[in-house]
Amino acid sequence: MELQNRKIVILGAGHVGSHAGYSLIAQGLAEEIVYIDIDQRKAEAQALDLFDATNYLPSRAKVRAGTYADAKDAQLLIVAVGPLPDMSKGQTRMDTLHQTIPILKDVVESIRTSGFSGIILSISNPADVMVHYIQSQLHWPSRKILSTSTTLDSARLRRAIAEATGVDQKSISAYALGEHGESQMVPWSAVTIGGKSLTKLRAERPDTYGKLDLQAIANRGKEAGWTILGGKGSTEFGIASSIAQVVRAIFHDENRILPVSVLLDGQYGQHDVYASVPAVLNRNGVEDIIELDLTPEEQAQFDRSCQTMKENYQLALTL
Repeated sequence: MELQNRKIVILGAGHVGSHAGYSLIAQGLAEEIVYIDIDQRKAEAQALDLFDATNYLPSRAKVRAGTYADAKDAQLLIVAVGPLPDMSKGQTRMDTLHQTIPILKDVVESIRTSGFSGIILSISNPADVMVHYIQSQLHWPSRKILSTSTTLDSARLRRAIAEATGVDQKSISAYALGEHGESQMVPWSAVTIGGKSLTKLRAERPDTYGKLDLQAIANRGKEAGWTILGGKGSTEFGIASSIAQVVRAIFHDENRILPVSVLLDGQYGQHDVYASVPAVLNRNGVEDIIELDLTPEEQAQFDRSCQTMKENYQLALTL
């Protein structure tokens, strides 16, 4: 019986790339991780540091720095390149577009000539626009390229709901959809607590759930990344765990539903736009897209978010 080596190439050895590697190794999700970075010395240092850590982790893994030639037999490639938003200049994730595109042009060409044929997971910001750009420039099968996008935002939303209700976040099901950024929206009609609709709970318990300020909760979830970025200069652990969950769903063929950015082709009334929605993930990548029954107001919010991505994607093509 032939055993497949679960090999992942990570483009970018910065904060996110390094923590992603650690999460993947610590959770036993990869046998081999190869770092590629324009700063070869940094890539080698991160790889050595992570490889040392494997001595005291439950799972064995090889970690090393390499080149795009190493991508040829990899099953998954993580794109983690580009700058963080500069809060001192009031930048949003979308504002980093002009800085990230020049970097991605070289990355795309290197992927094209590497012989890689697996699944691409992009986390570079602005997430939804960048994954669409990579997909279109490579003509990659849409089911084999996605972004974590609001996987992390949804976790932050559940934390905000938990803080407001006192219910543990793992007992809450809630999604942030659309953009991994300022235009994201929350379909409150689909939120459940302990399996029960929040809408019904608000009607049945007006003195508790009924008094929740849903907009304030949504804002806390959306602004959580800025709180972290402002306090420590980067986000690391949350996004690394989000990446690991997506990789687990793919490598373990879980058919798990996660909110990730995928190419919409008629779903939610949208065409030719990457946006975060619940999607079924397995060894094929994106197996299916789940369409929630949005209210007319929620649909309008989602449409506005998609319009933001469409406009910025068109801008990206001109850069």
